[in-house]
Amino acid sequence: MKKILLVLLLLIGITGCKSTADKETSTSSSGISTEEDLKYYFKATGNEPFWGLKIGNEHIVFTSQIVGKENITFNSAEAVKAMDANVKMYKLSNEKTTATVTIQQLDCQNSMSGAISPYSVKIEIKDNSELEVKKLSGCGNYVTDYRLHDIWVLEELNGYKVFATDFQKEFPRIEINSAENRFMGYGGCNSITGQIFFEKDVLRFTKVVSTLMACAPGNKEGEFLKALQSGTTYSIENNRLTLSNPSAKLLVFKKVD
Repeated sequence: MKKILLVLLLLIGITGCKSTADKETSTSSSGISTEEDLKYYFKATGNEPFWGLKIGNEHIVFTSQIVGKENITFNSAEAVKAMDANVKMYKLSNEKTTATVTIQQLDCQNSMSGAISPYSVKIEIKDNSELEVKKLSGCGNYVTDYRLHDIWVLEELNGYKVFATDFQKEFPRIEINSAENRFMGYGGCNSITGQIFFEKDVLRFTKVVSTLMACAPGNKEGEFLKALQSGTTYSIENNRLTLSNPSAKLLVFKKVD
């Protein structure tokens, strides 16, 4: 009987260890939840041959099935921006490899899956000892800052603290879905919805639509919506989301749960 109990206890222990391991594997493979994924703000892939690109604040990583170019890491570089279009070029080099990466805001269809991405990516890469340049093309997208994914209630409008008397019922709020680049909320009088445009250090609220209920005199919803659509940059600190443009700080929201 003692031997049977011992065997049962061993089986229970093995099962428990397996469940824990499975849970840890599931957590680490869940995409944006891992620390590794949060290091990079732009990702791209291509086919024939398969390749991948990740751009972060510290490193740019290129992986592929090309012999000799399976995994290459560059130090991050400032992008050269075109004057008349949303095109960015990165010139990269290390002790063994030189590459040029061009990212253009242009709908791009994956040649195998058919999925549409908002950016077209071209890469020219070669070993420093080679003359021939390998040319690759693919599709990519910016990884929206996961910290935006929350509910935010307005605290300041155009540099001034807001009060309940500035709005009809309650303070304006926005609920951002960073995975889908959209938002919904309340403007101080009407319900609002729209989309967000995100790139590195750029955040814009676009295609804003609101219900058409008449607002009481003095309601600052119009001023709020104008400021919301005028923002181009953001910062998050101390549970506050600040929206600004080159001219001024426009809005400050407080994170609520």
